[in-house]
Amino acid sequence: MHDKKTIHGLIKGFYSYAKNRFGFNEPCRVFLHDDAENAMNPLGKTAYYDPDSMEIHVYITGRQPMDILRSCAHELVHHTQNCRGELAEPTSTEEGYAQKDEHLRKMEKEAYLEGCMSARDYQDQLKAEQ
Repeated sequence: MHDKKTIHGLIKGFYSYAKNRFGFNEPCRVFLHDDAENAMNPLGKTAYYDPDSMEIHVYITGRQPMDILRSCAHELVHHTQNCRGELAEPTSTEEGYAQKDEHLRKMEKEAYLEGCMSARDYQDQLKAEQ
């Protein structure tokens, strides 16, 4: 089990990397949440982005740090989309939104691809520096 300080340091370094890579122009706050009940749920929350407050909330209990970083990377892509004005339209994020709304599906595809690849590239960069 890794402590919050370790995870916070990893995310702080990645945030700078992601800002440069994605080019978002507004700051985003990242909050780490310990939630044992959520961690027990096999379909529990991993993270979410709030476009109105420009906040990312990441659930960390029982998760490996690189998995947490991938979640953060995914949400930072959503932040980038928000900064580009692509999340400005009122939409619903009810269950199944990524299957029902073509625009939000496109946003999710980008977040999964770019988020995971950026986390992988950052991880490889860190390993090469060791």
